[in-house]
Amino acid sequence: MEILKNPILEPCVWNVSNFKDENEWTYTFSKKEIFELEEAAKKIINTNLAPTSFSKSDFILDSLNEVLEKQLDTLQNGKGFVRLRGLDPKKYDQLTIQTIYWGICSYLGMGIPQNSMGEMMSGVKDYGDKNVGDNPYRQGIRLHRTTAKIDAHTDSCDHVALLCVKRAKEGGESGVVSSLAIYNEILKNKPEYLEVLCKGFHIDLIGKGKTEKELSAHPIPVFSYFEGKMCSRFNKIQIELGAEKKSGGLDSLSQSAIDYVQELTQKNEFHLKMMLEDGDIQVLNNRVCYHTRTAVVDDEDINKKRLLYRVWLNAPEPRPMAPEFANQLNTGERLSLIHISELTRLGMISYA
Repeated sequence: MEILKNPILEPCVWNVSNFKDENEWTYTFSKKEIFELEEAAKKIINTNLAPTSFSKSDFILDSLNEVLEKQLDTLQNGKGFVRLRGLDPKKYDQLTIQTIYWGICSYLGMGIPQNSMGEMMSGVKDYGDKNVGDNPYRQGIRLHRTTAKIDAHTDSCDHVALLCVKRAKEGGESGVVSSLAIYNEILKNKPEYLEVLCKGFHIDLIGKGKTEKELSAHPIPVFSYFEGKMCSRFNKIQIELGAEKKSGGLDSLSQSAIDYVQELTQKNEFHLKMMLEDGDIQVLNNRVCYHTRTAVVDDEDINKKRLLYRVWLNAPEPRPMAPEFANQLNTGERLSLIHISELTRLGMISYA
């Protein structure tokens, strides 16, 4: 375990004051580019390739190829997040919008399963799961299936994409935080927390591993410095639940450390807020960004309820990651291709 003692100086280290205009992190597709996406989707649909069952080589683009390459570079080497705008979900049936979305995602990474059932594209909406108490995680309910507020966290993949099909009646505002800016702040103000944060914690996987109920097989660092690059993985509730199940709870230093990380992510200087409108696609580099969501108030009309589609991606050129950091789901480093192949063999996922 190496602890970096110098501030991180990369484009993915930023605070809100660095962005004066949302156009700095938003790309709007032109009408010509939308047409290009629609034509590529038609060809996929006409060959009976379902969403999540095709790859970049199948989704042929012309001018957009270069555009999406630039977005990928921003994710991997730049600020670490983008918002793509211009799609109108009302124009399309479910098959078409999912095909367009998966096609875009195929240029930003390779899709991987999001849970023990091998789901490749999940609906982020209120599923009506019964929850007792104020913490759905205690019942094994993942928060994206509820209307609850979601605090700063990462998902267990290189890049996470969200397509907003229908925004909420109220709330559901998205937030993005530079996790490496948080590291710099801890280094400056609370360096005594770095050892426990870099050592890491056994986390409750909440159904994201190979089985429905599972802890990480080893401690996963909140911050991991490896081959000259820092990565972060954080979810306060999952860390606390994992500690409860593993050893009865966190020691006082560890609790103070993760409380401080959470406190920093809530500060306005670090927490960039954006509302995803219908048709917006947000893509984040999980290794250098945290994301959040405010509580959702849904419309009573079932046809007007909030709906987003989420995709997890392995990056074409991921940041260097220590093995103990990269294996976050007990499935090998970055959800190994061996595990993906096994899920495919069992018929749990389909990916070409």
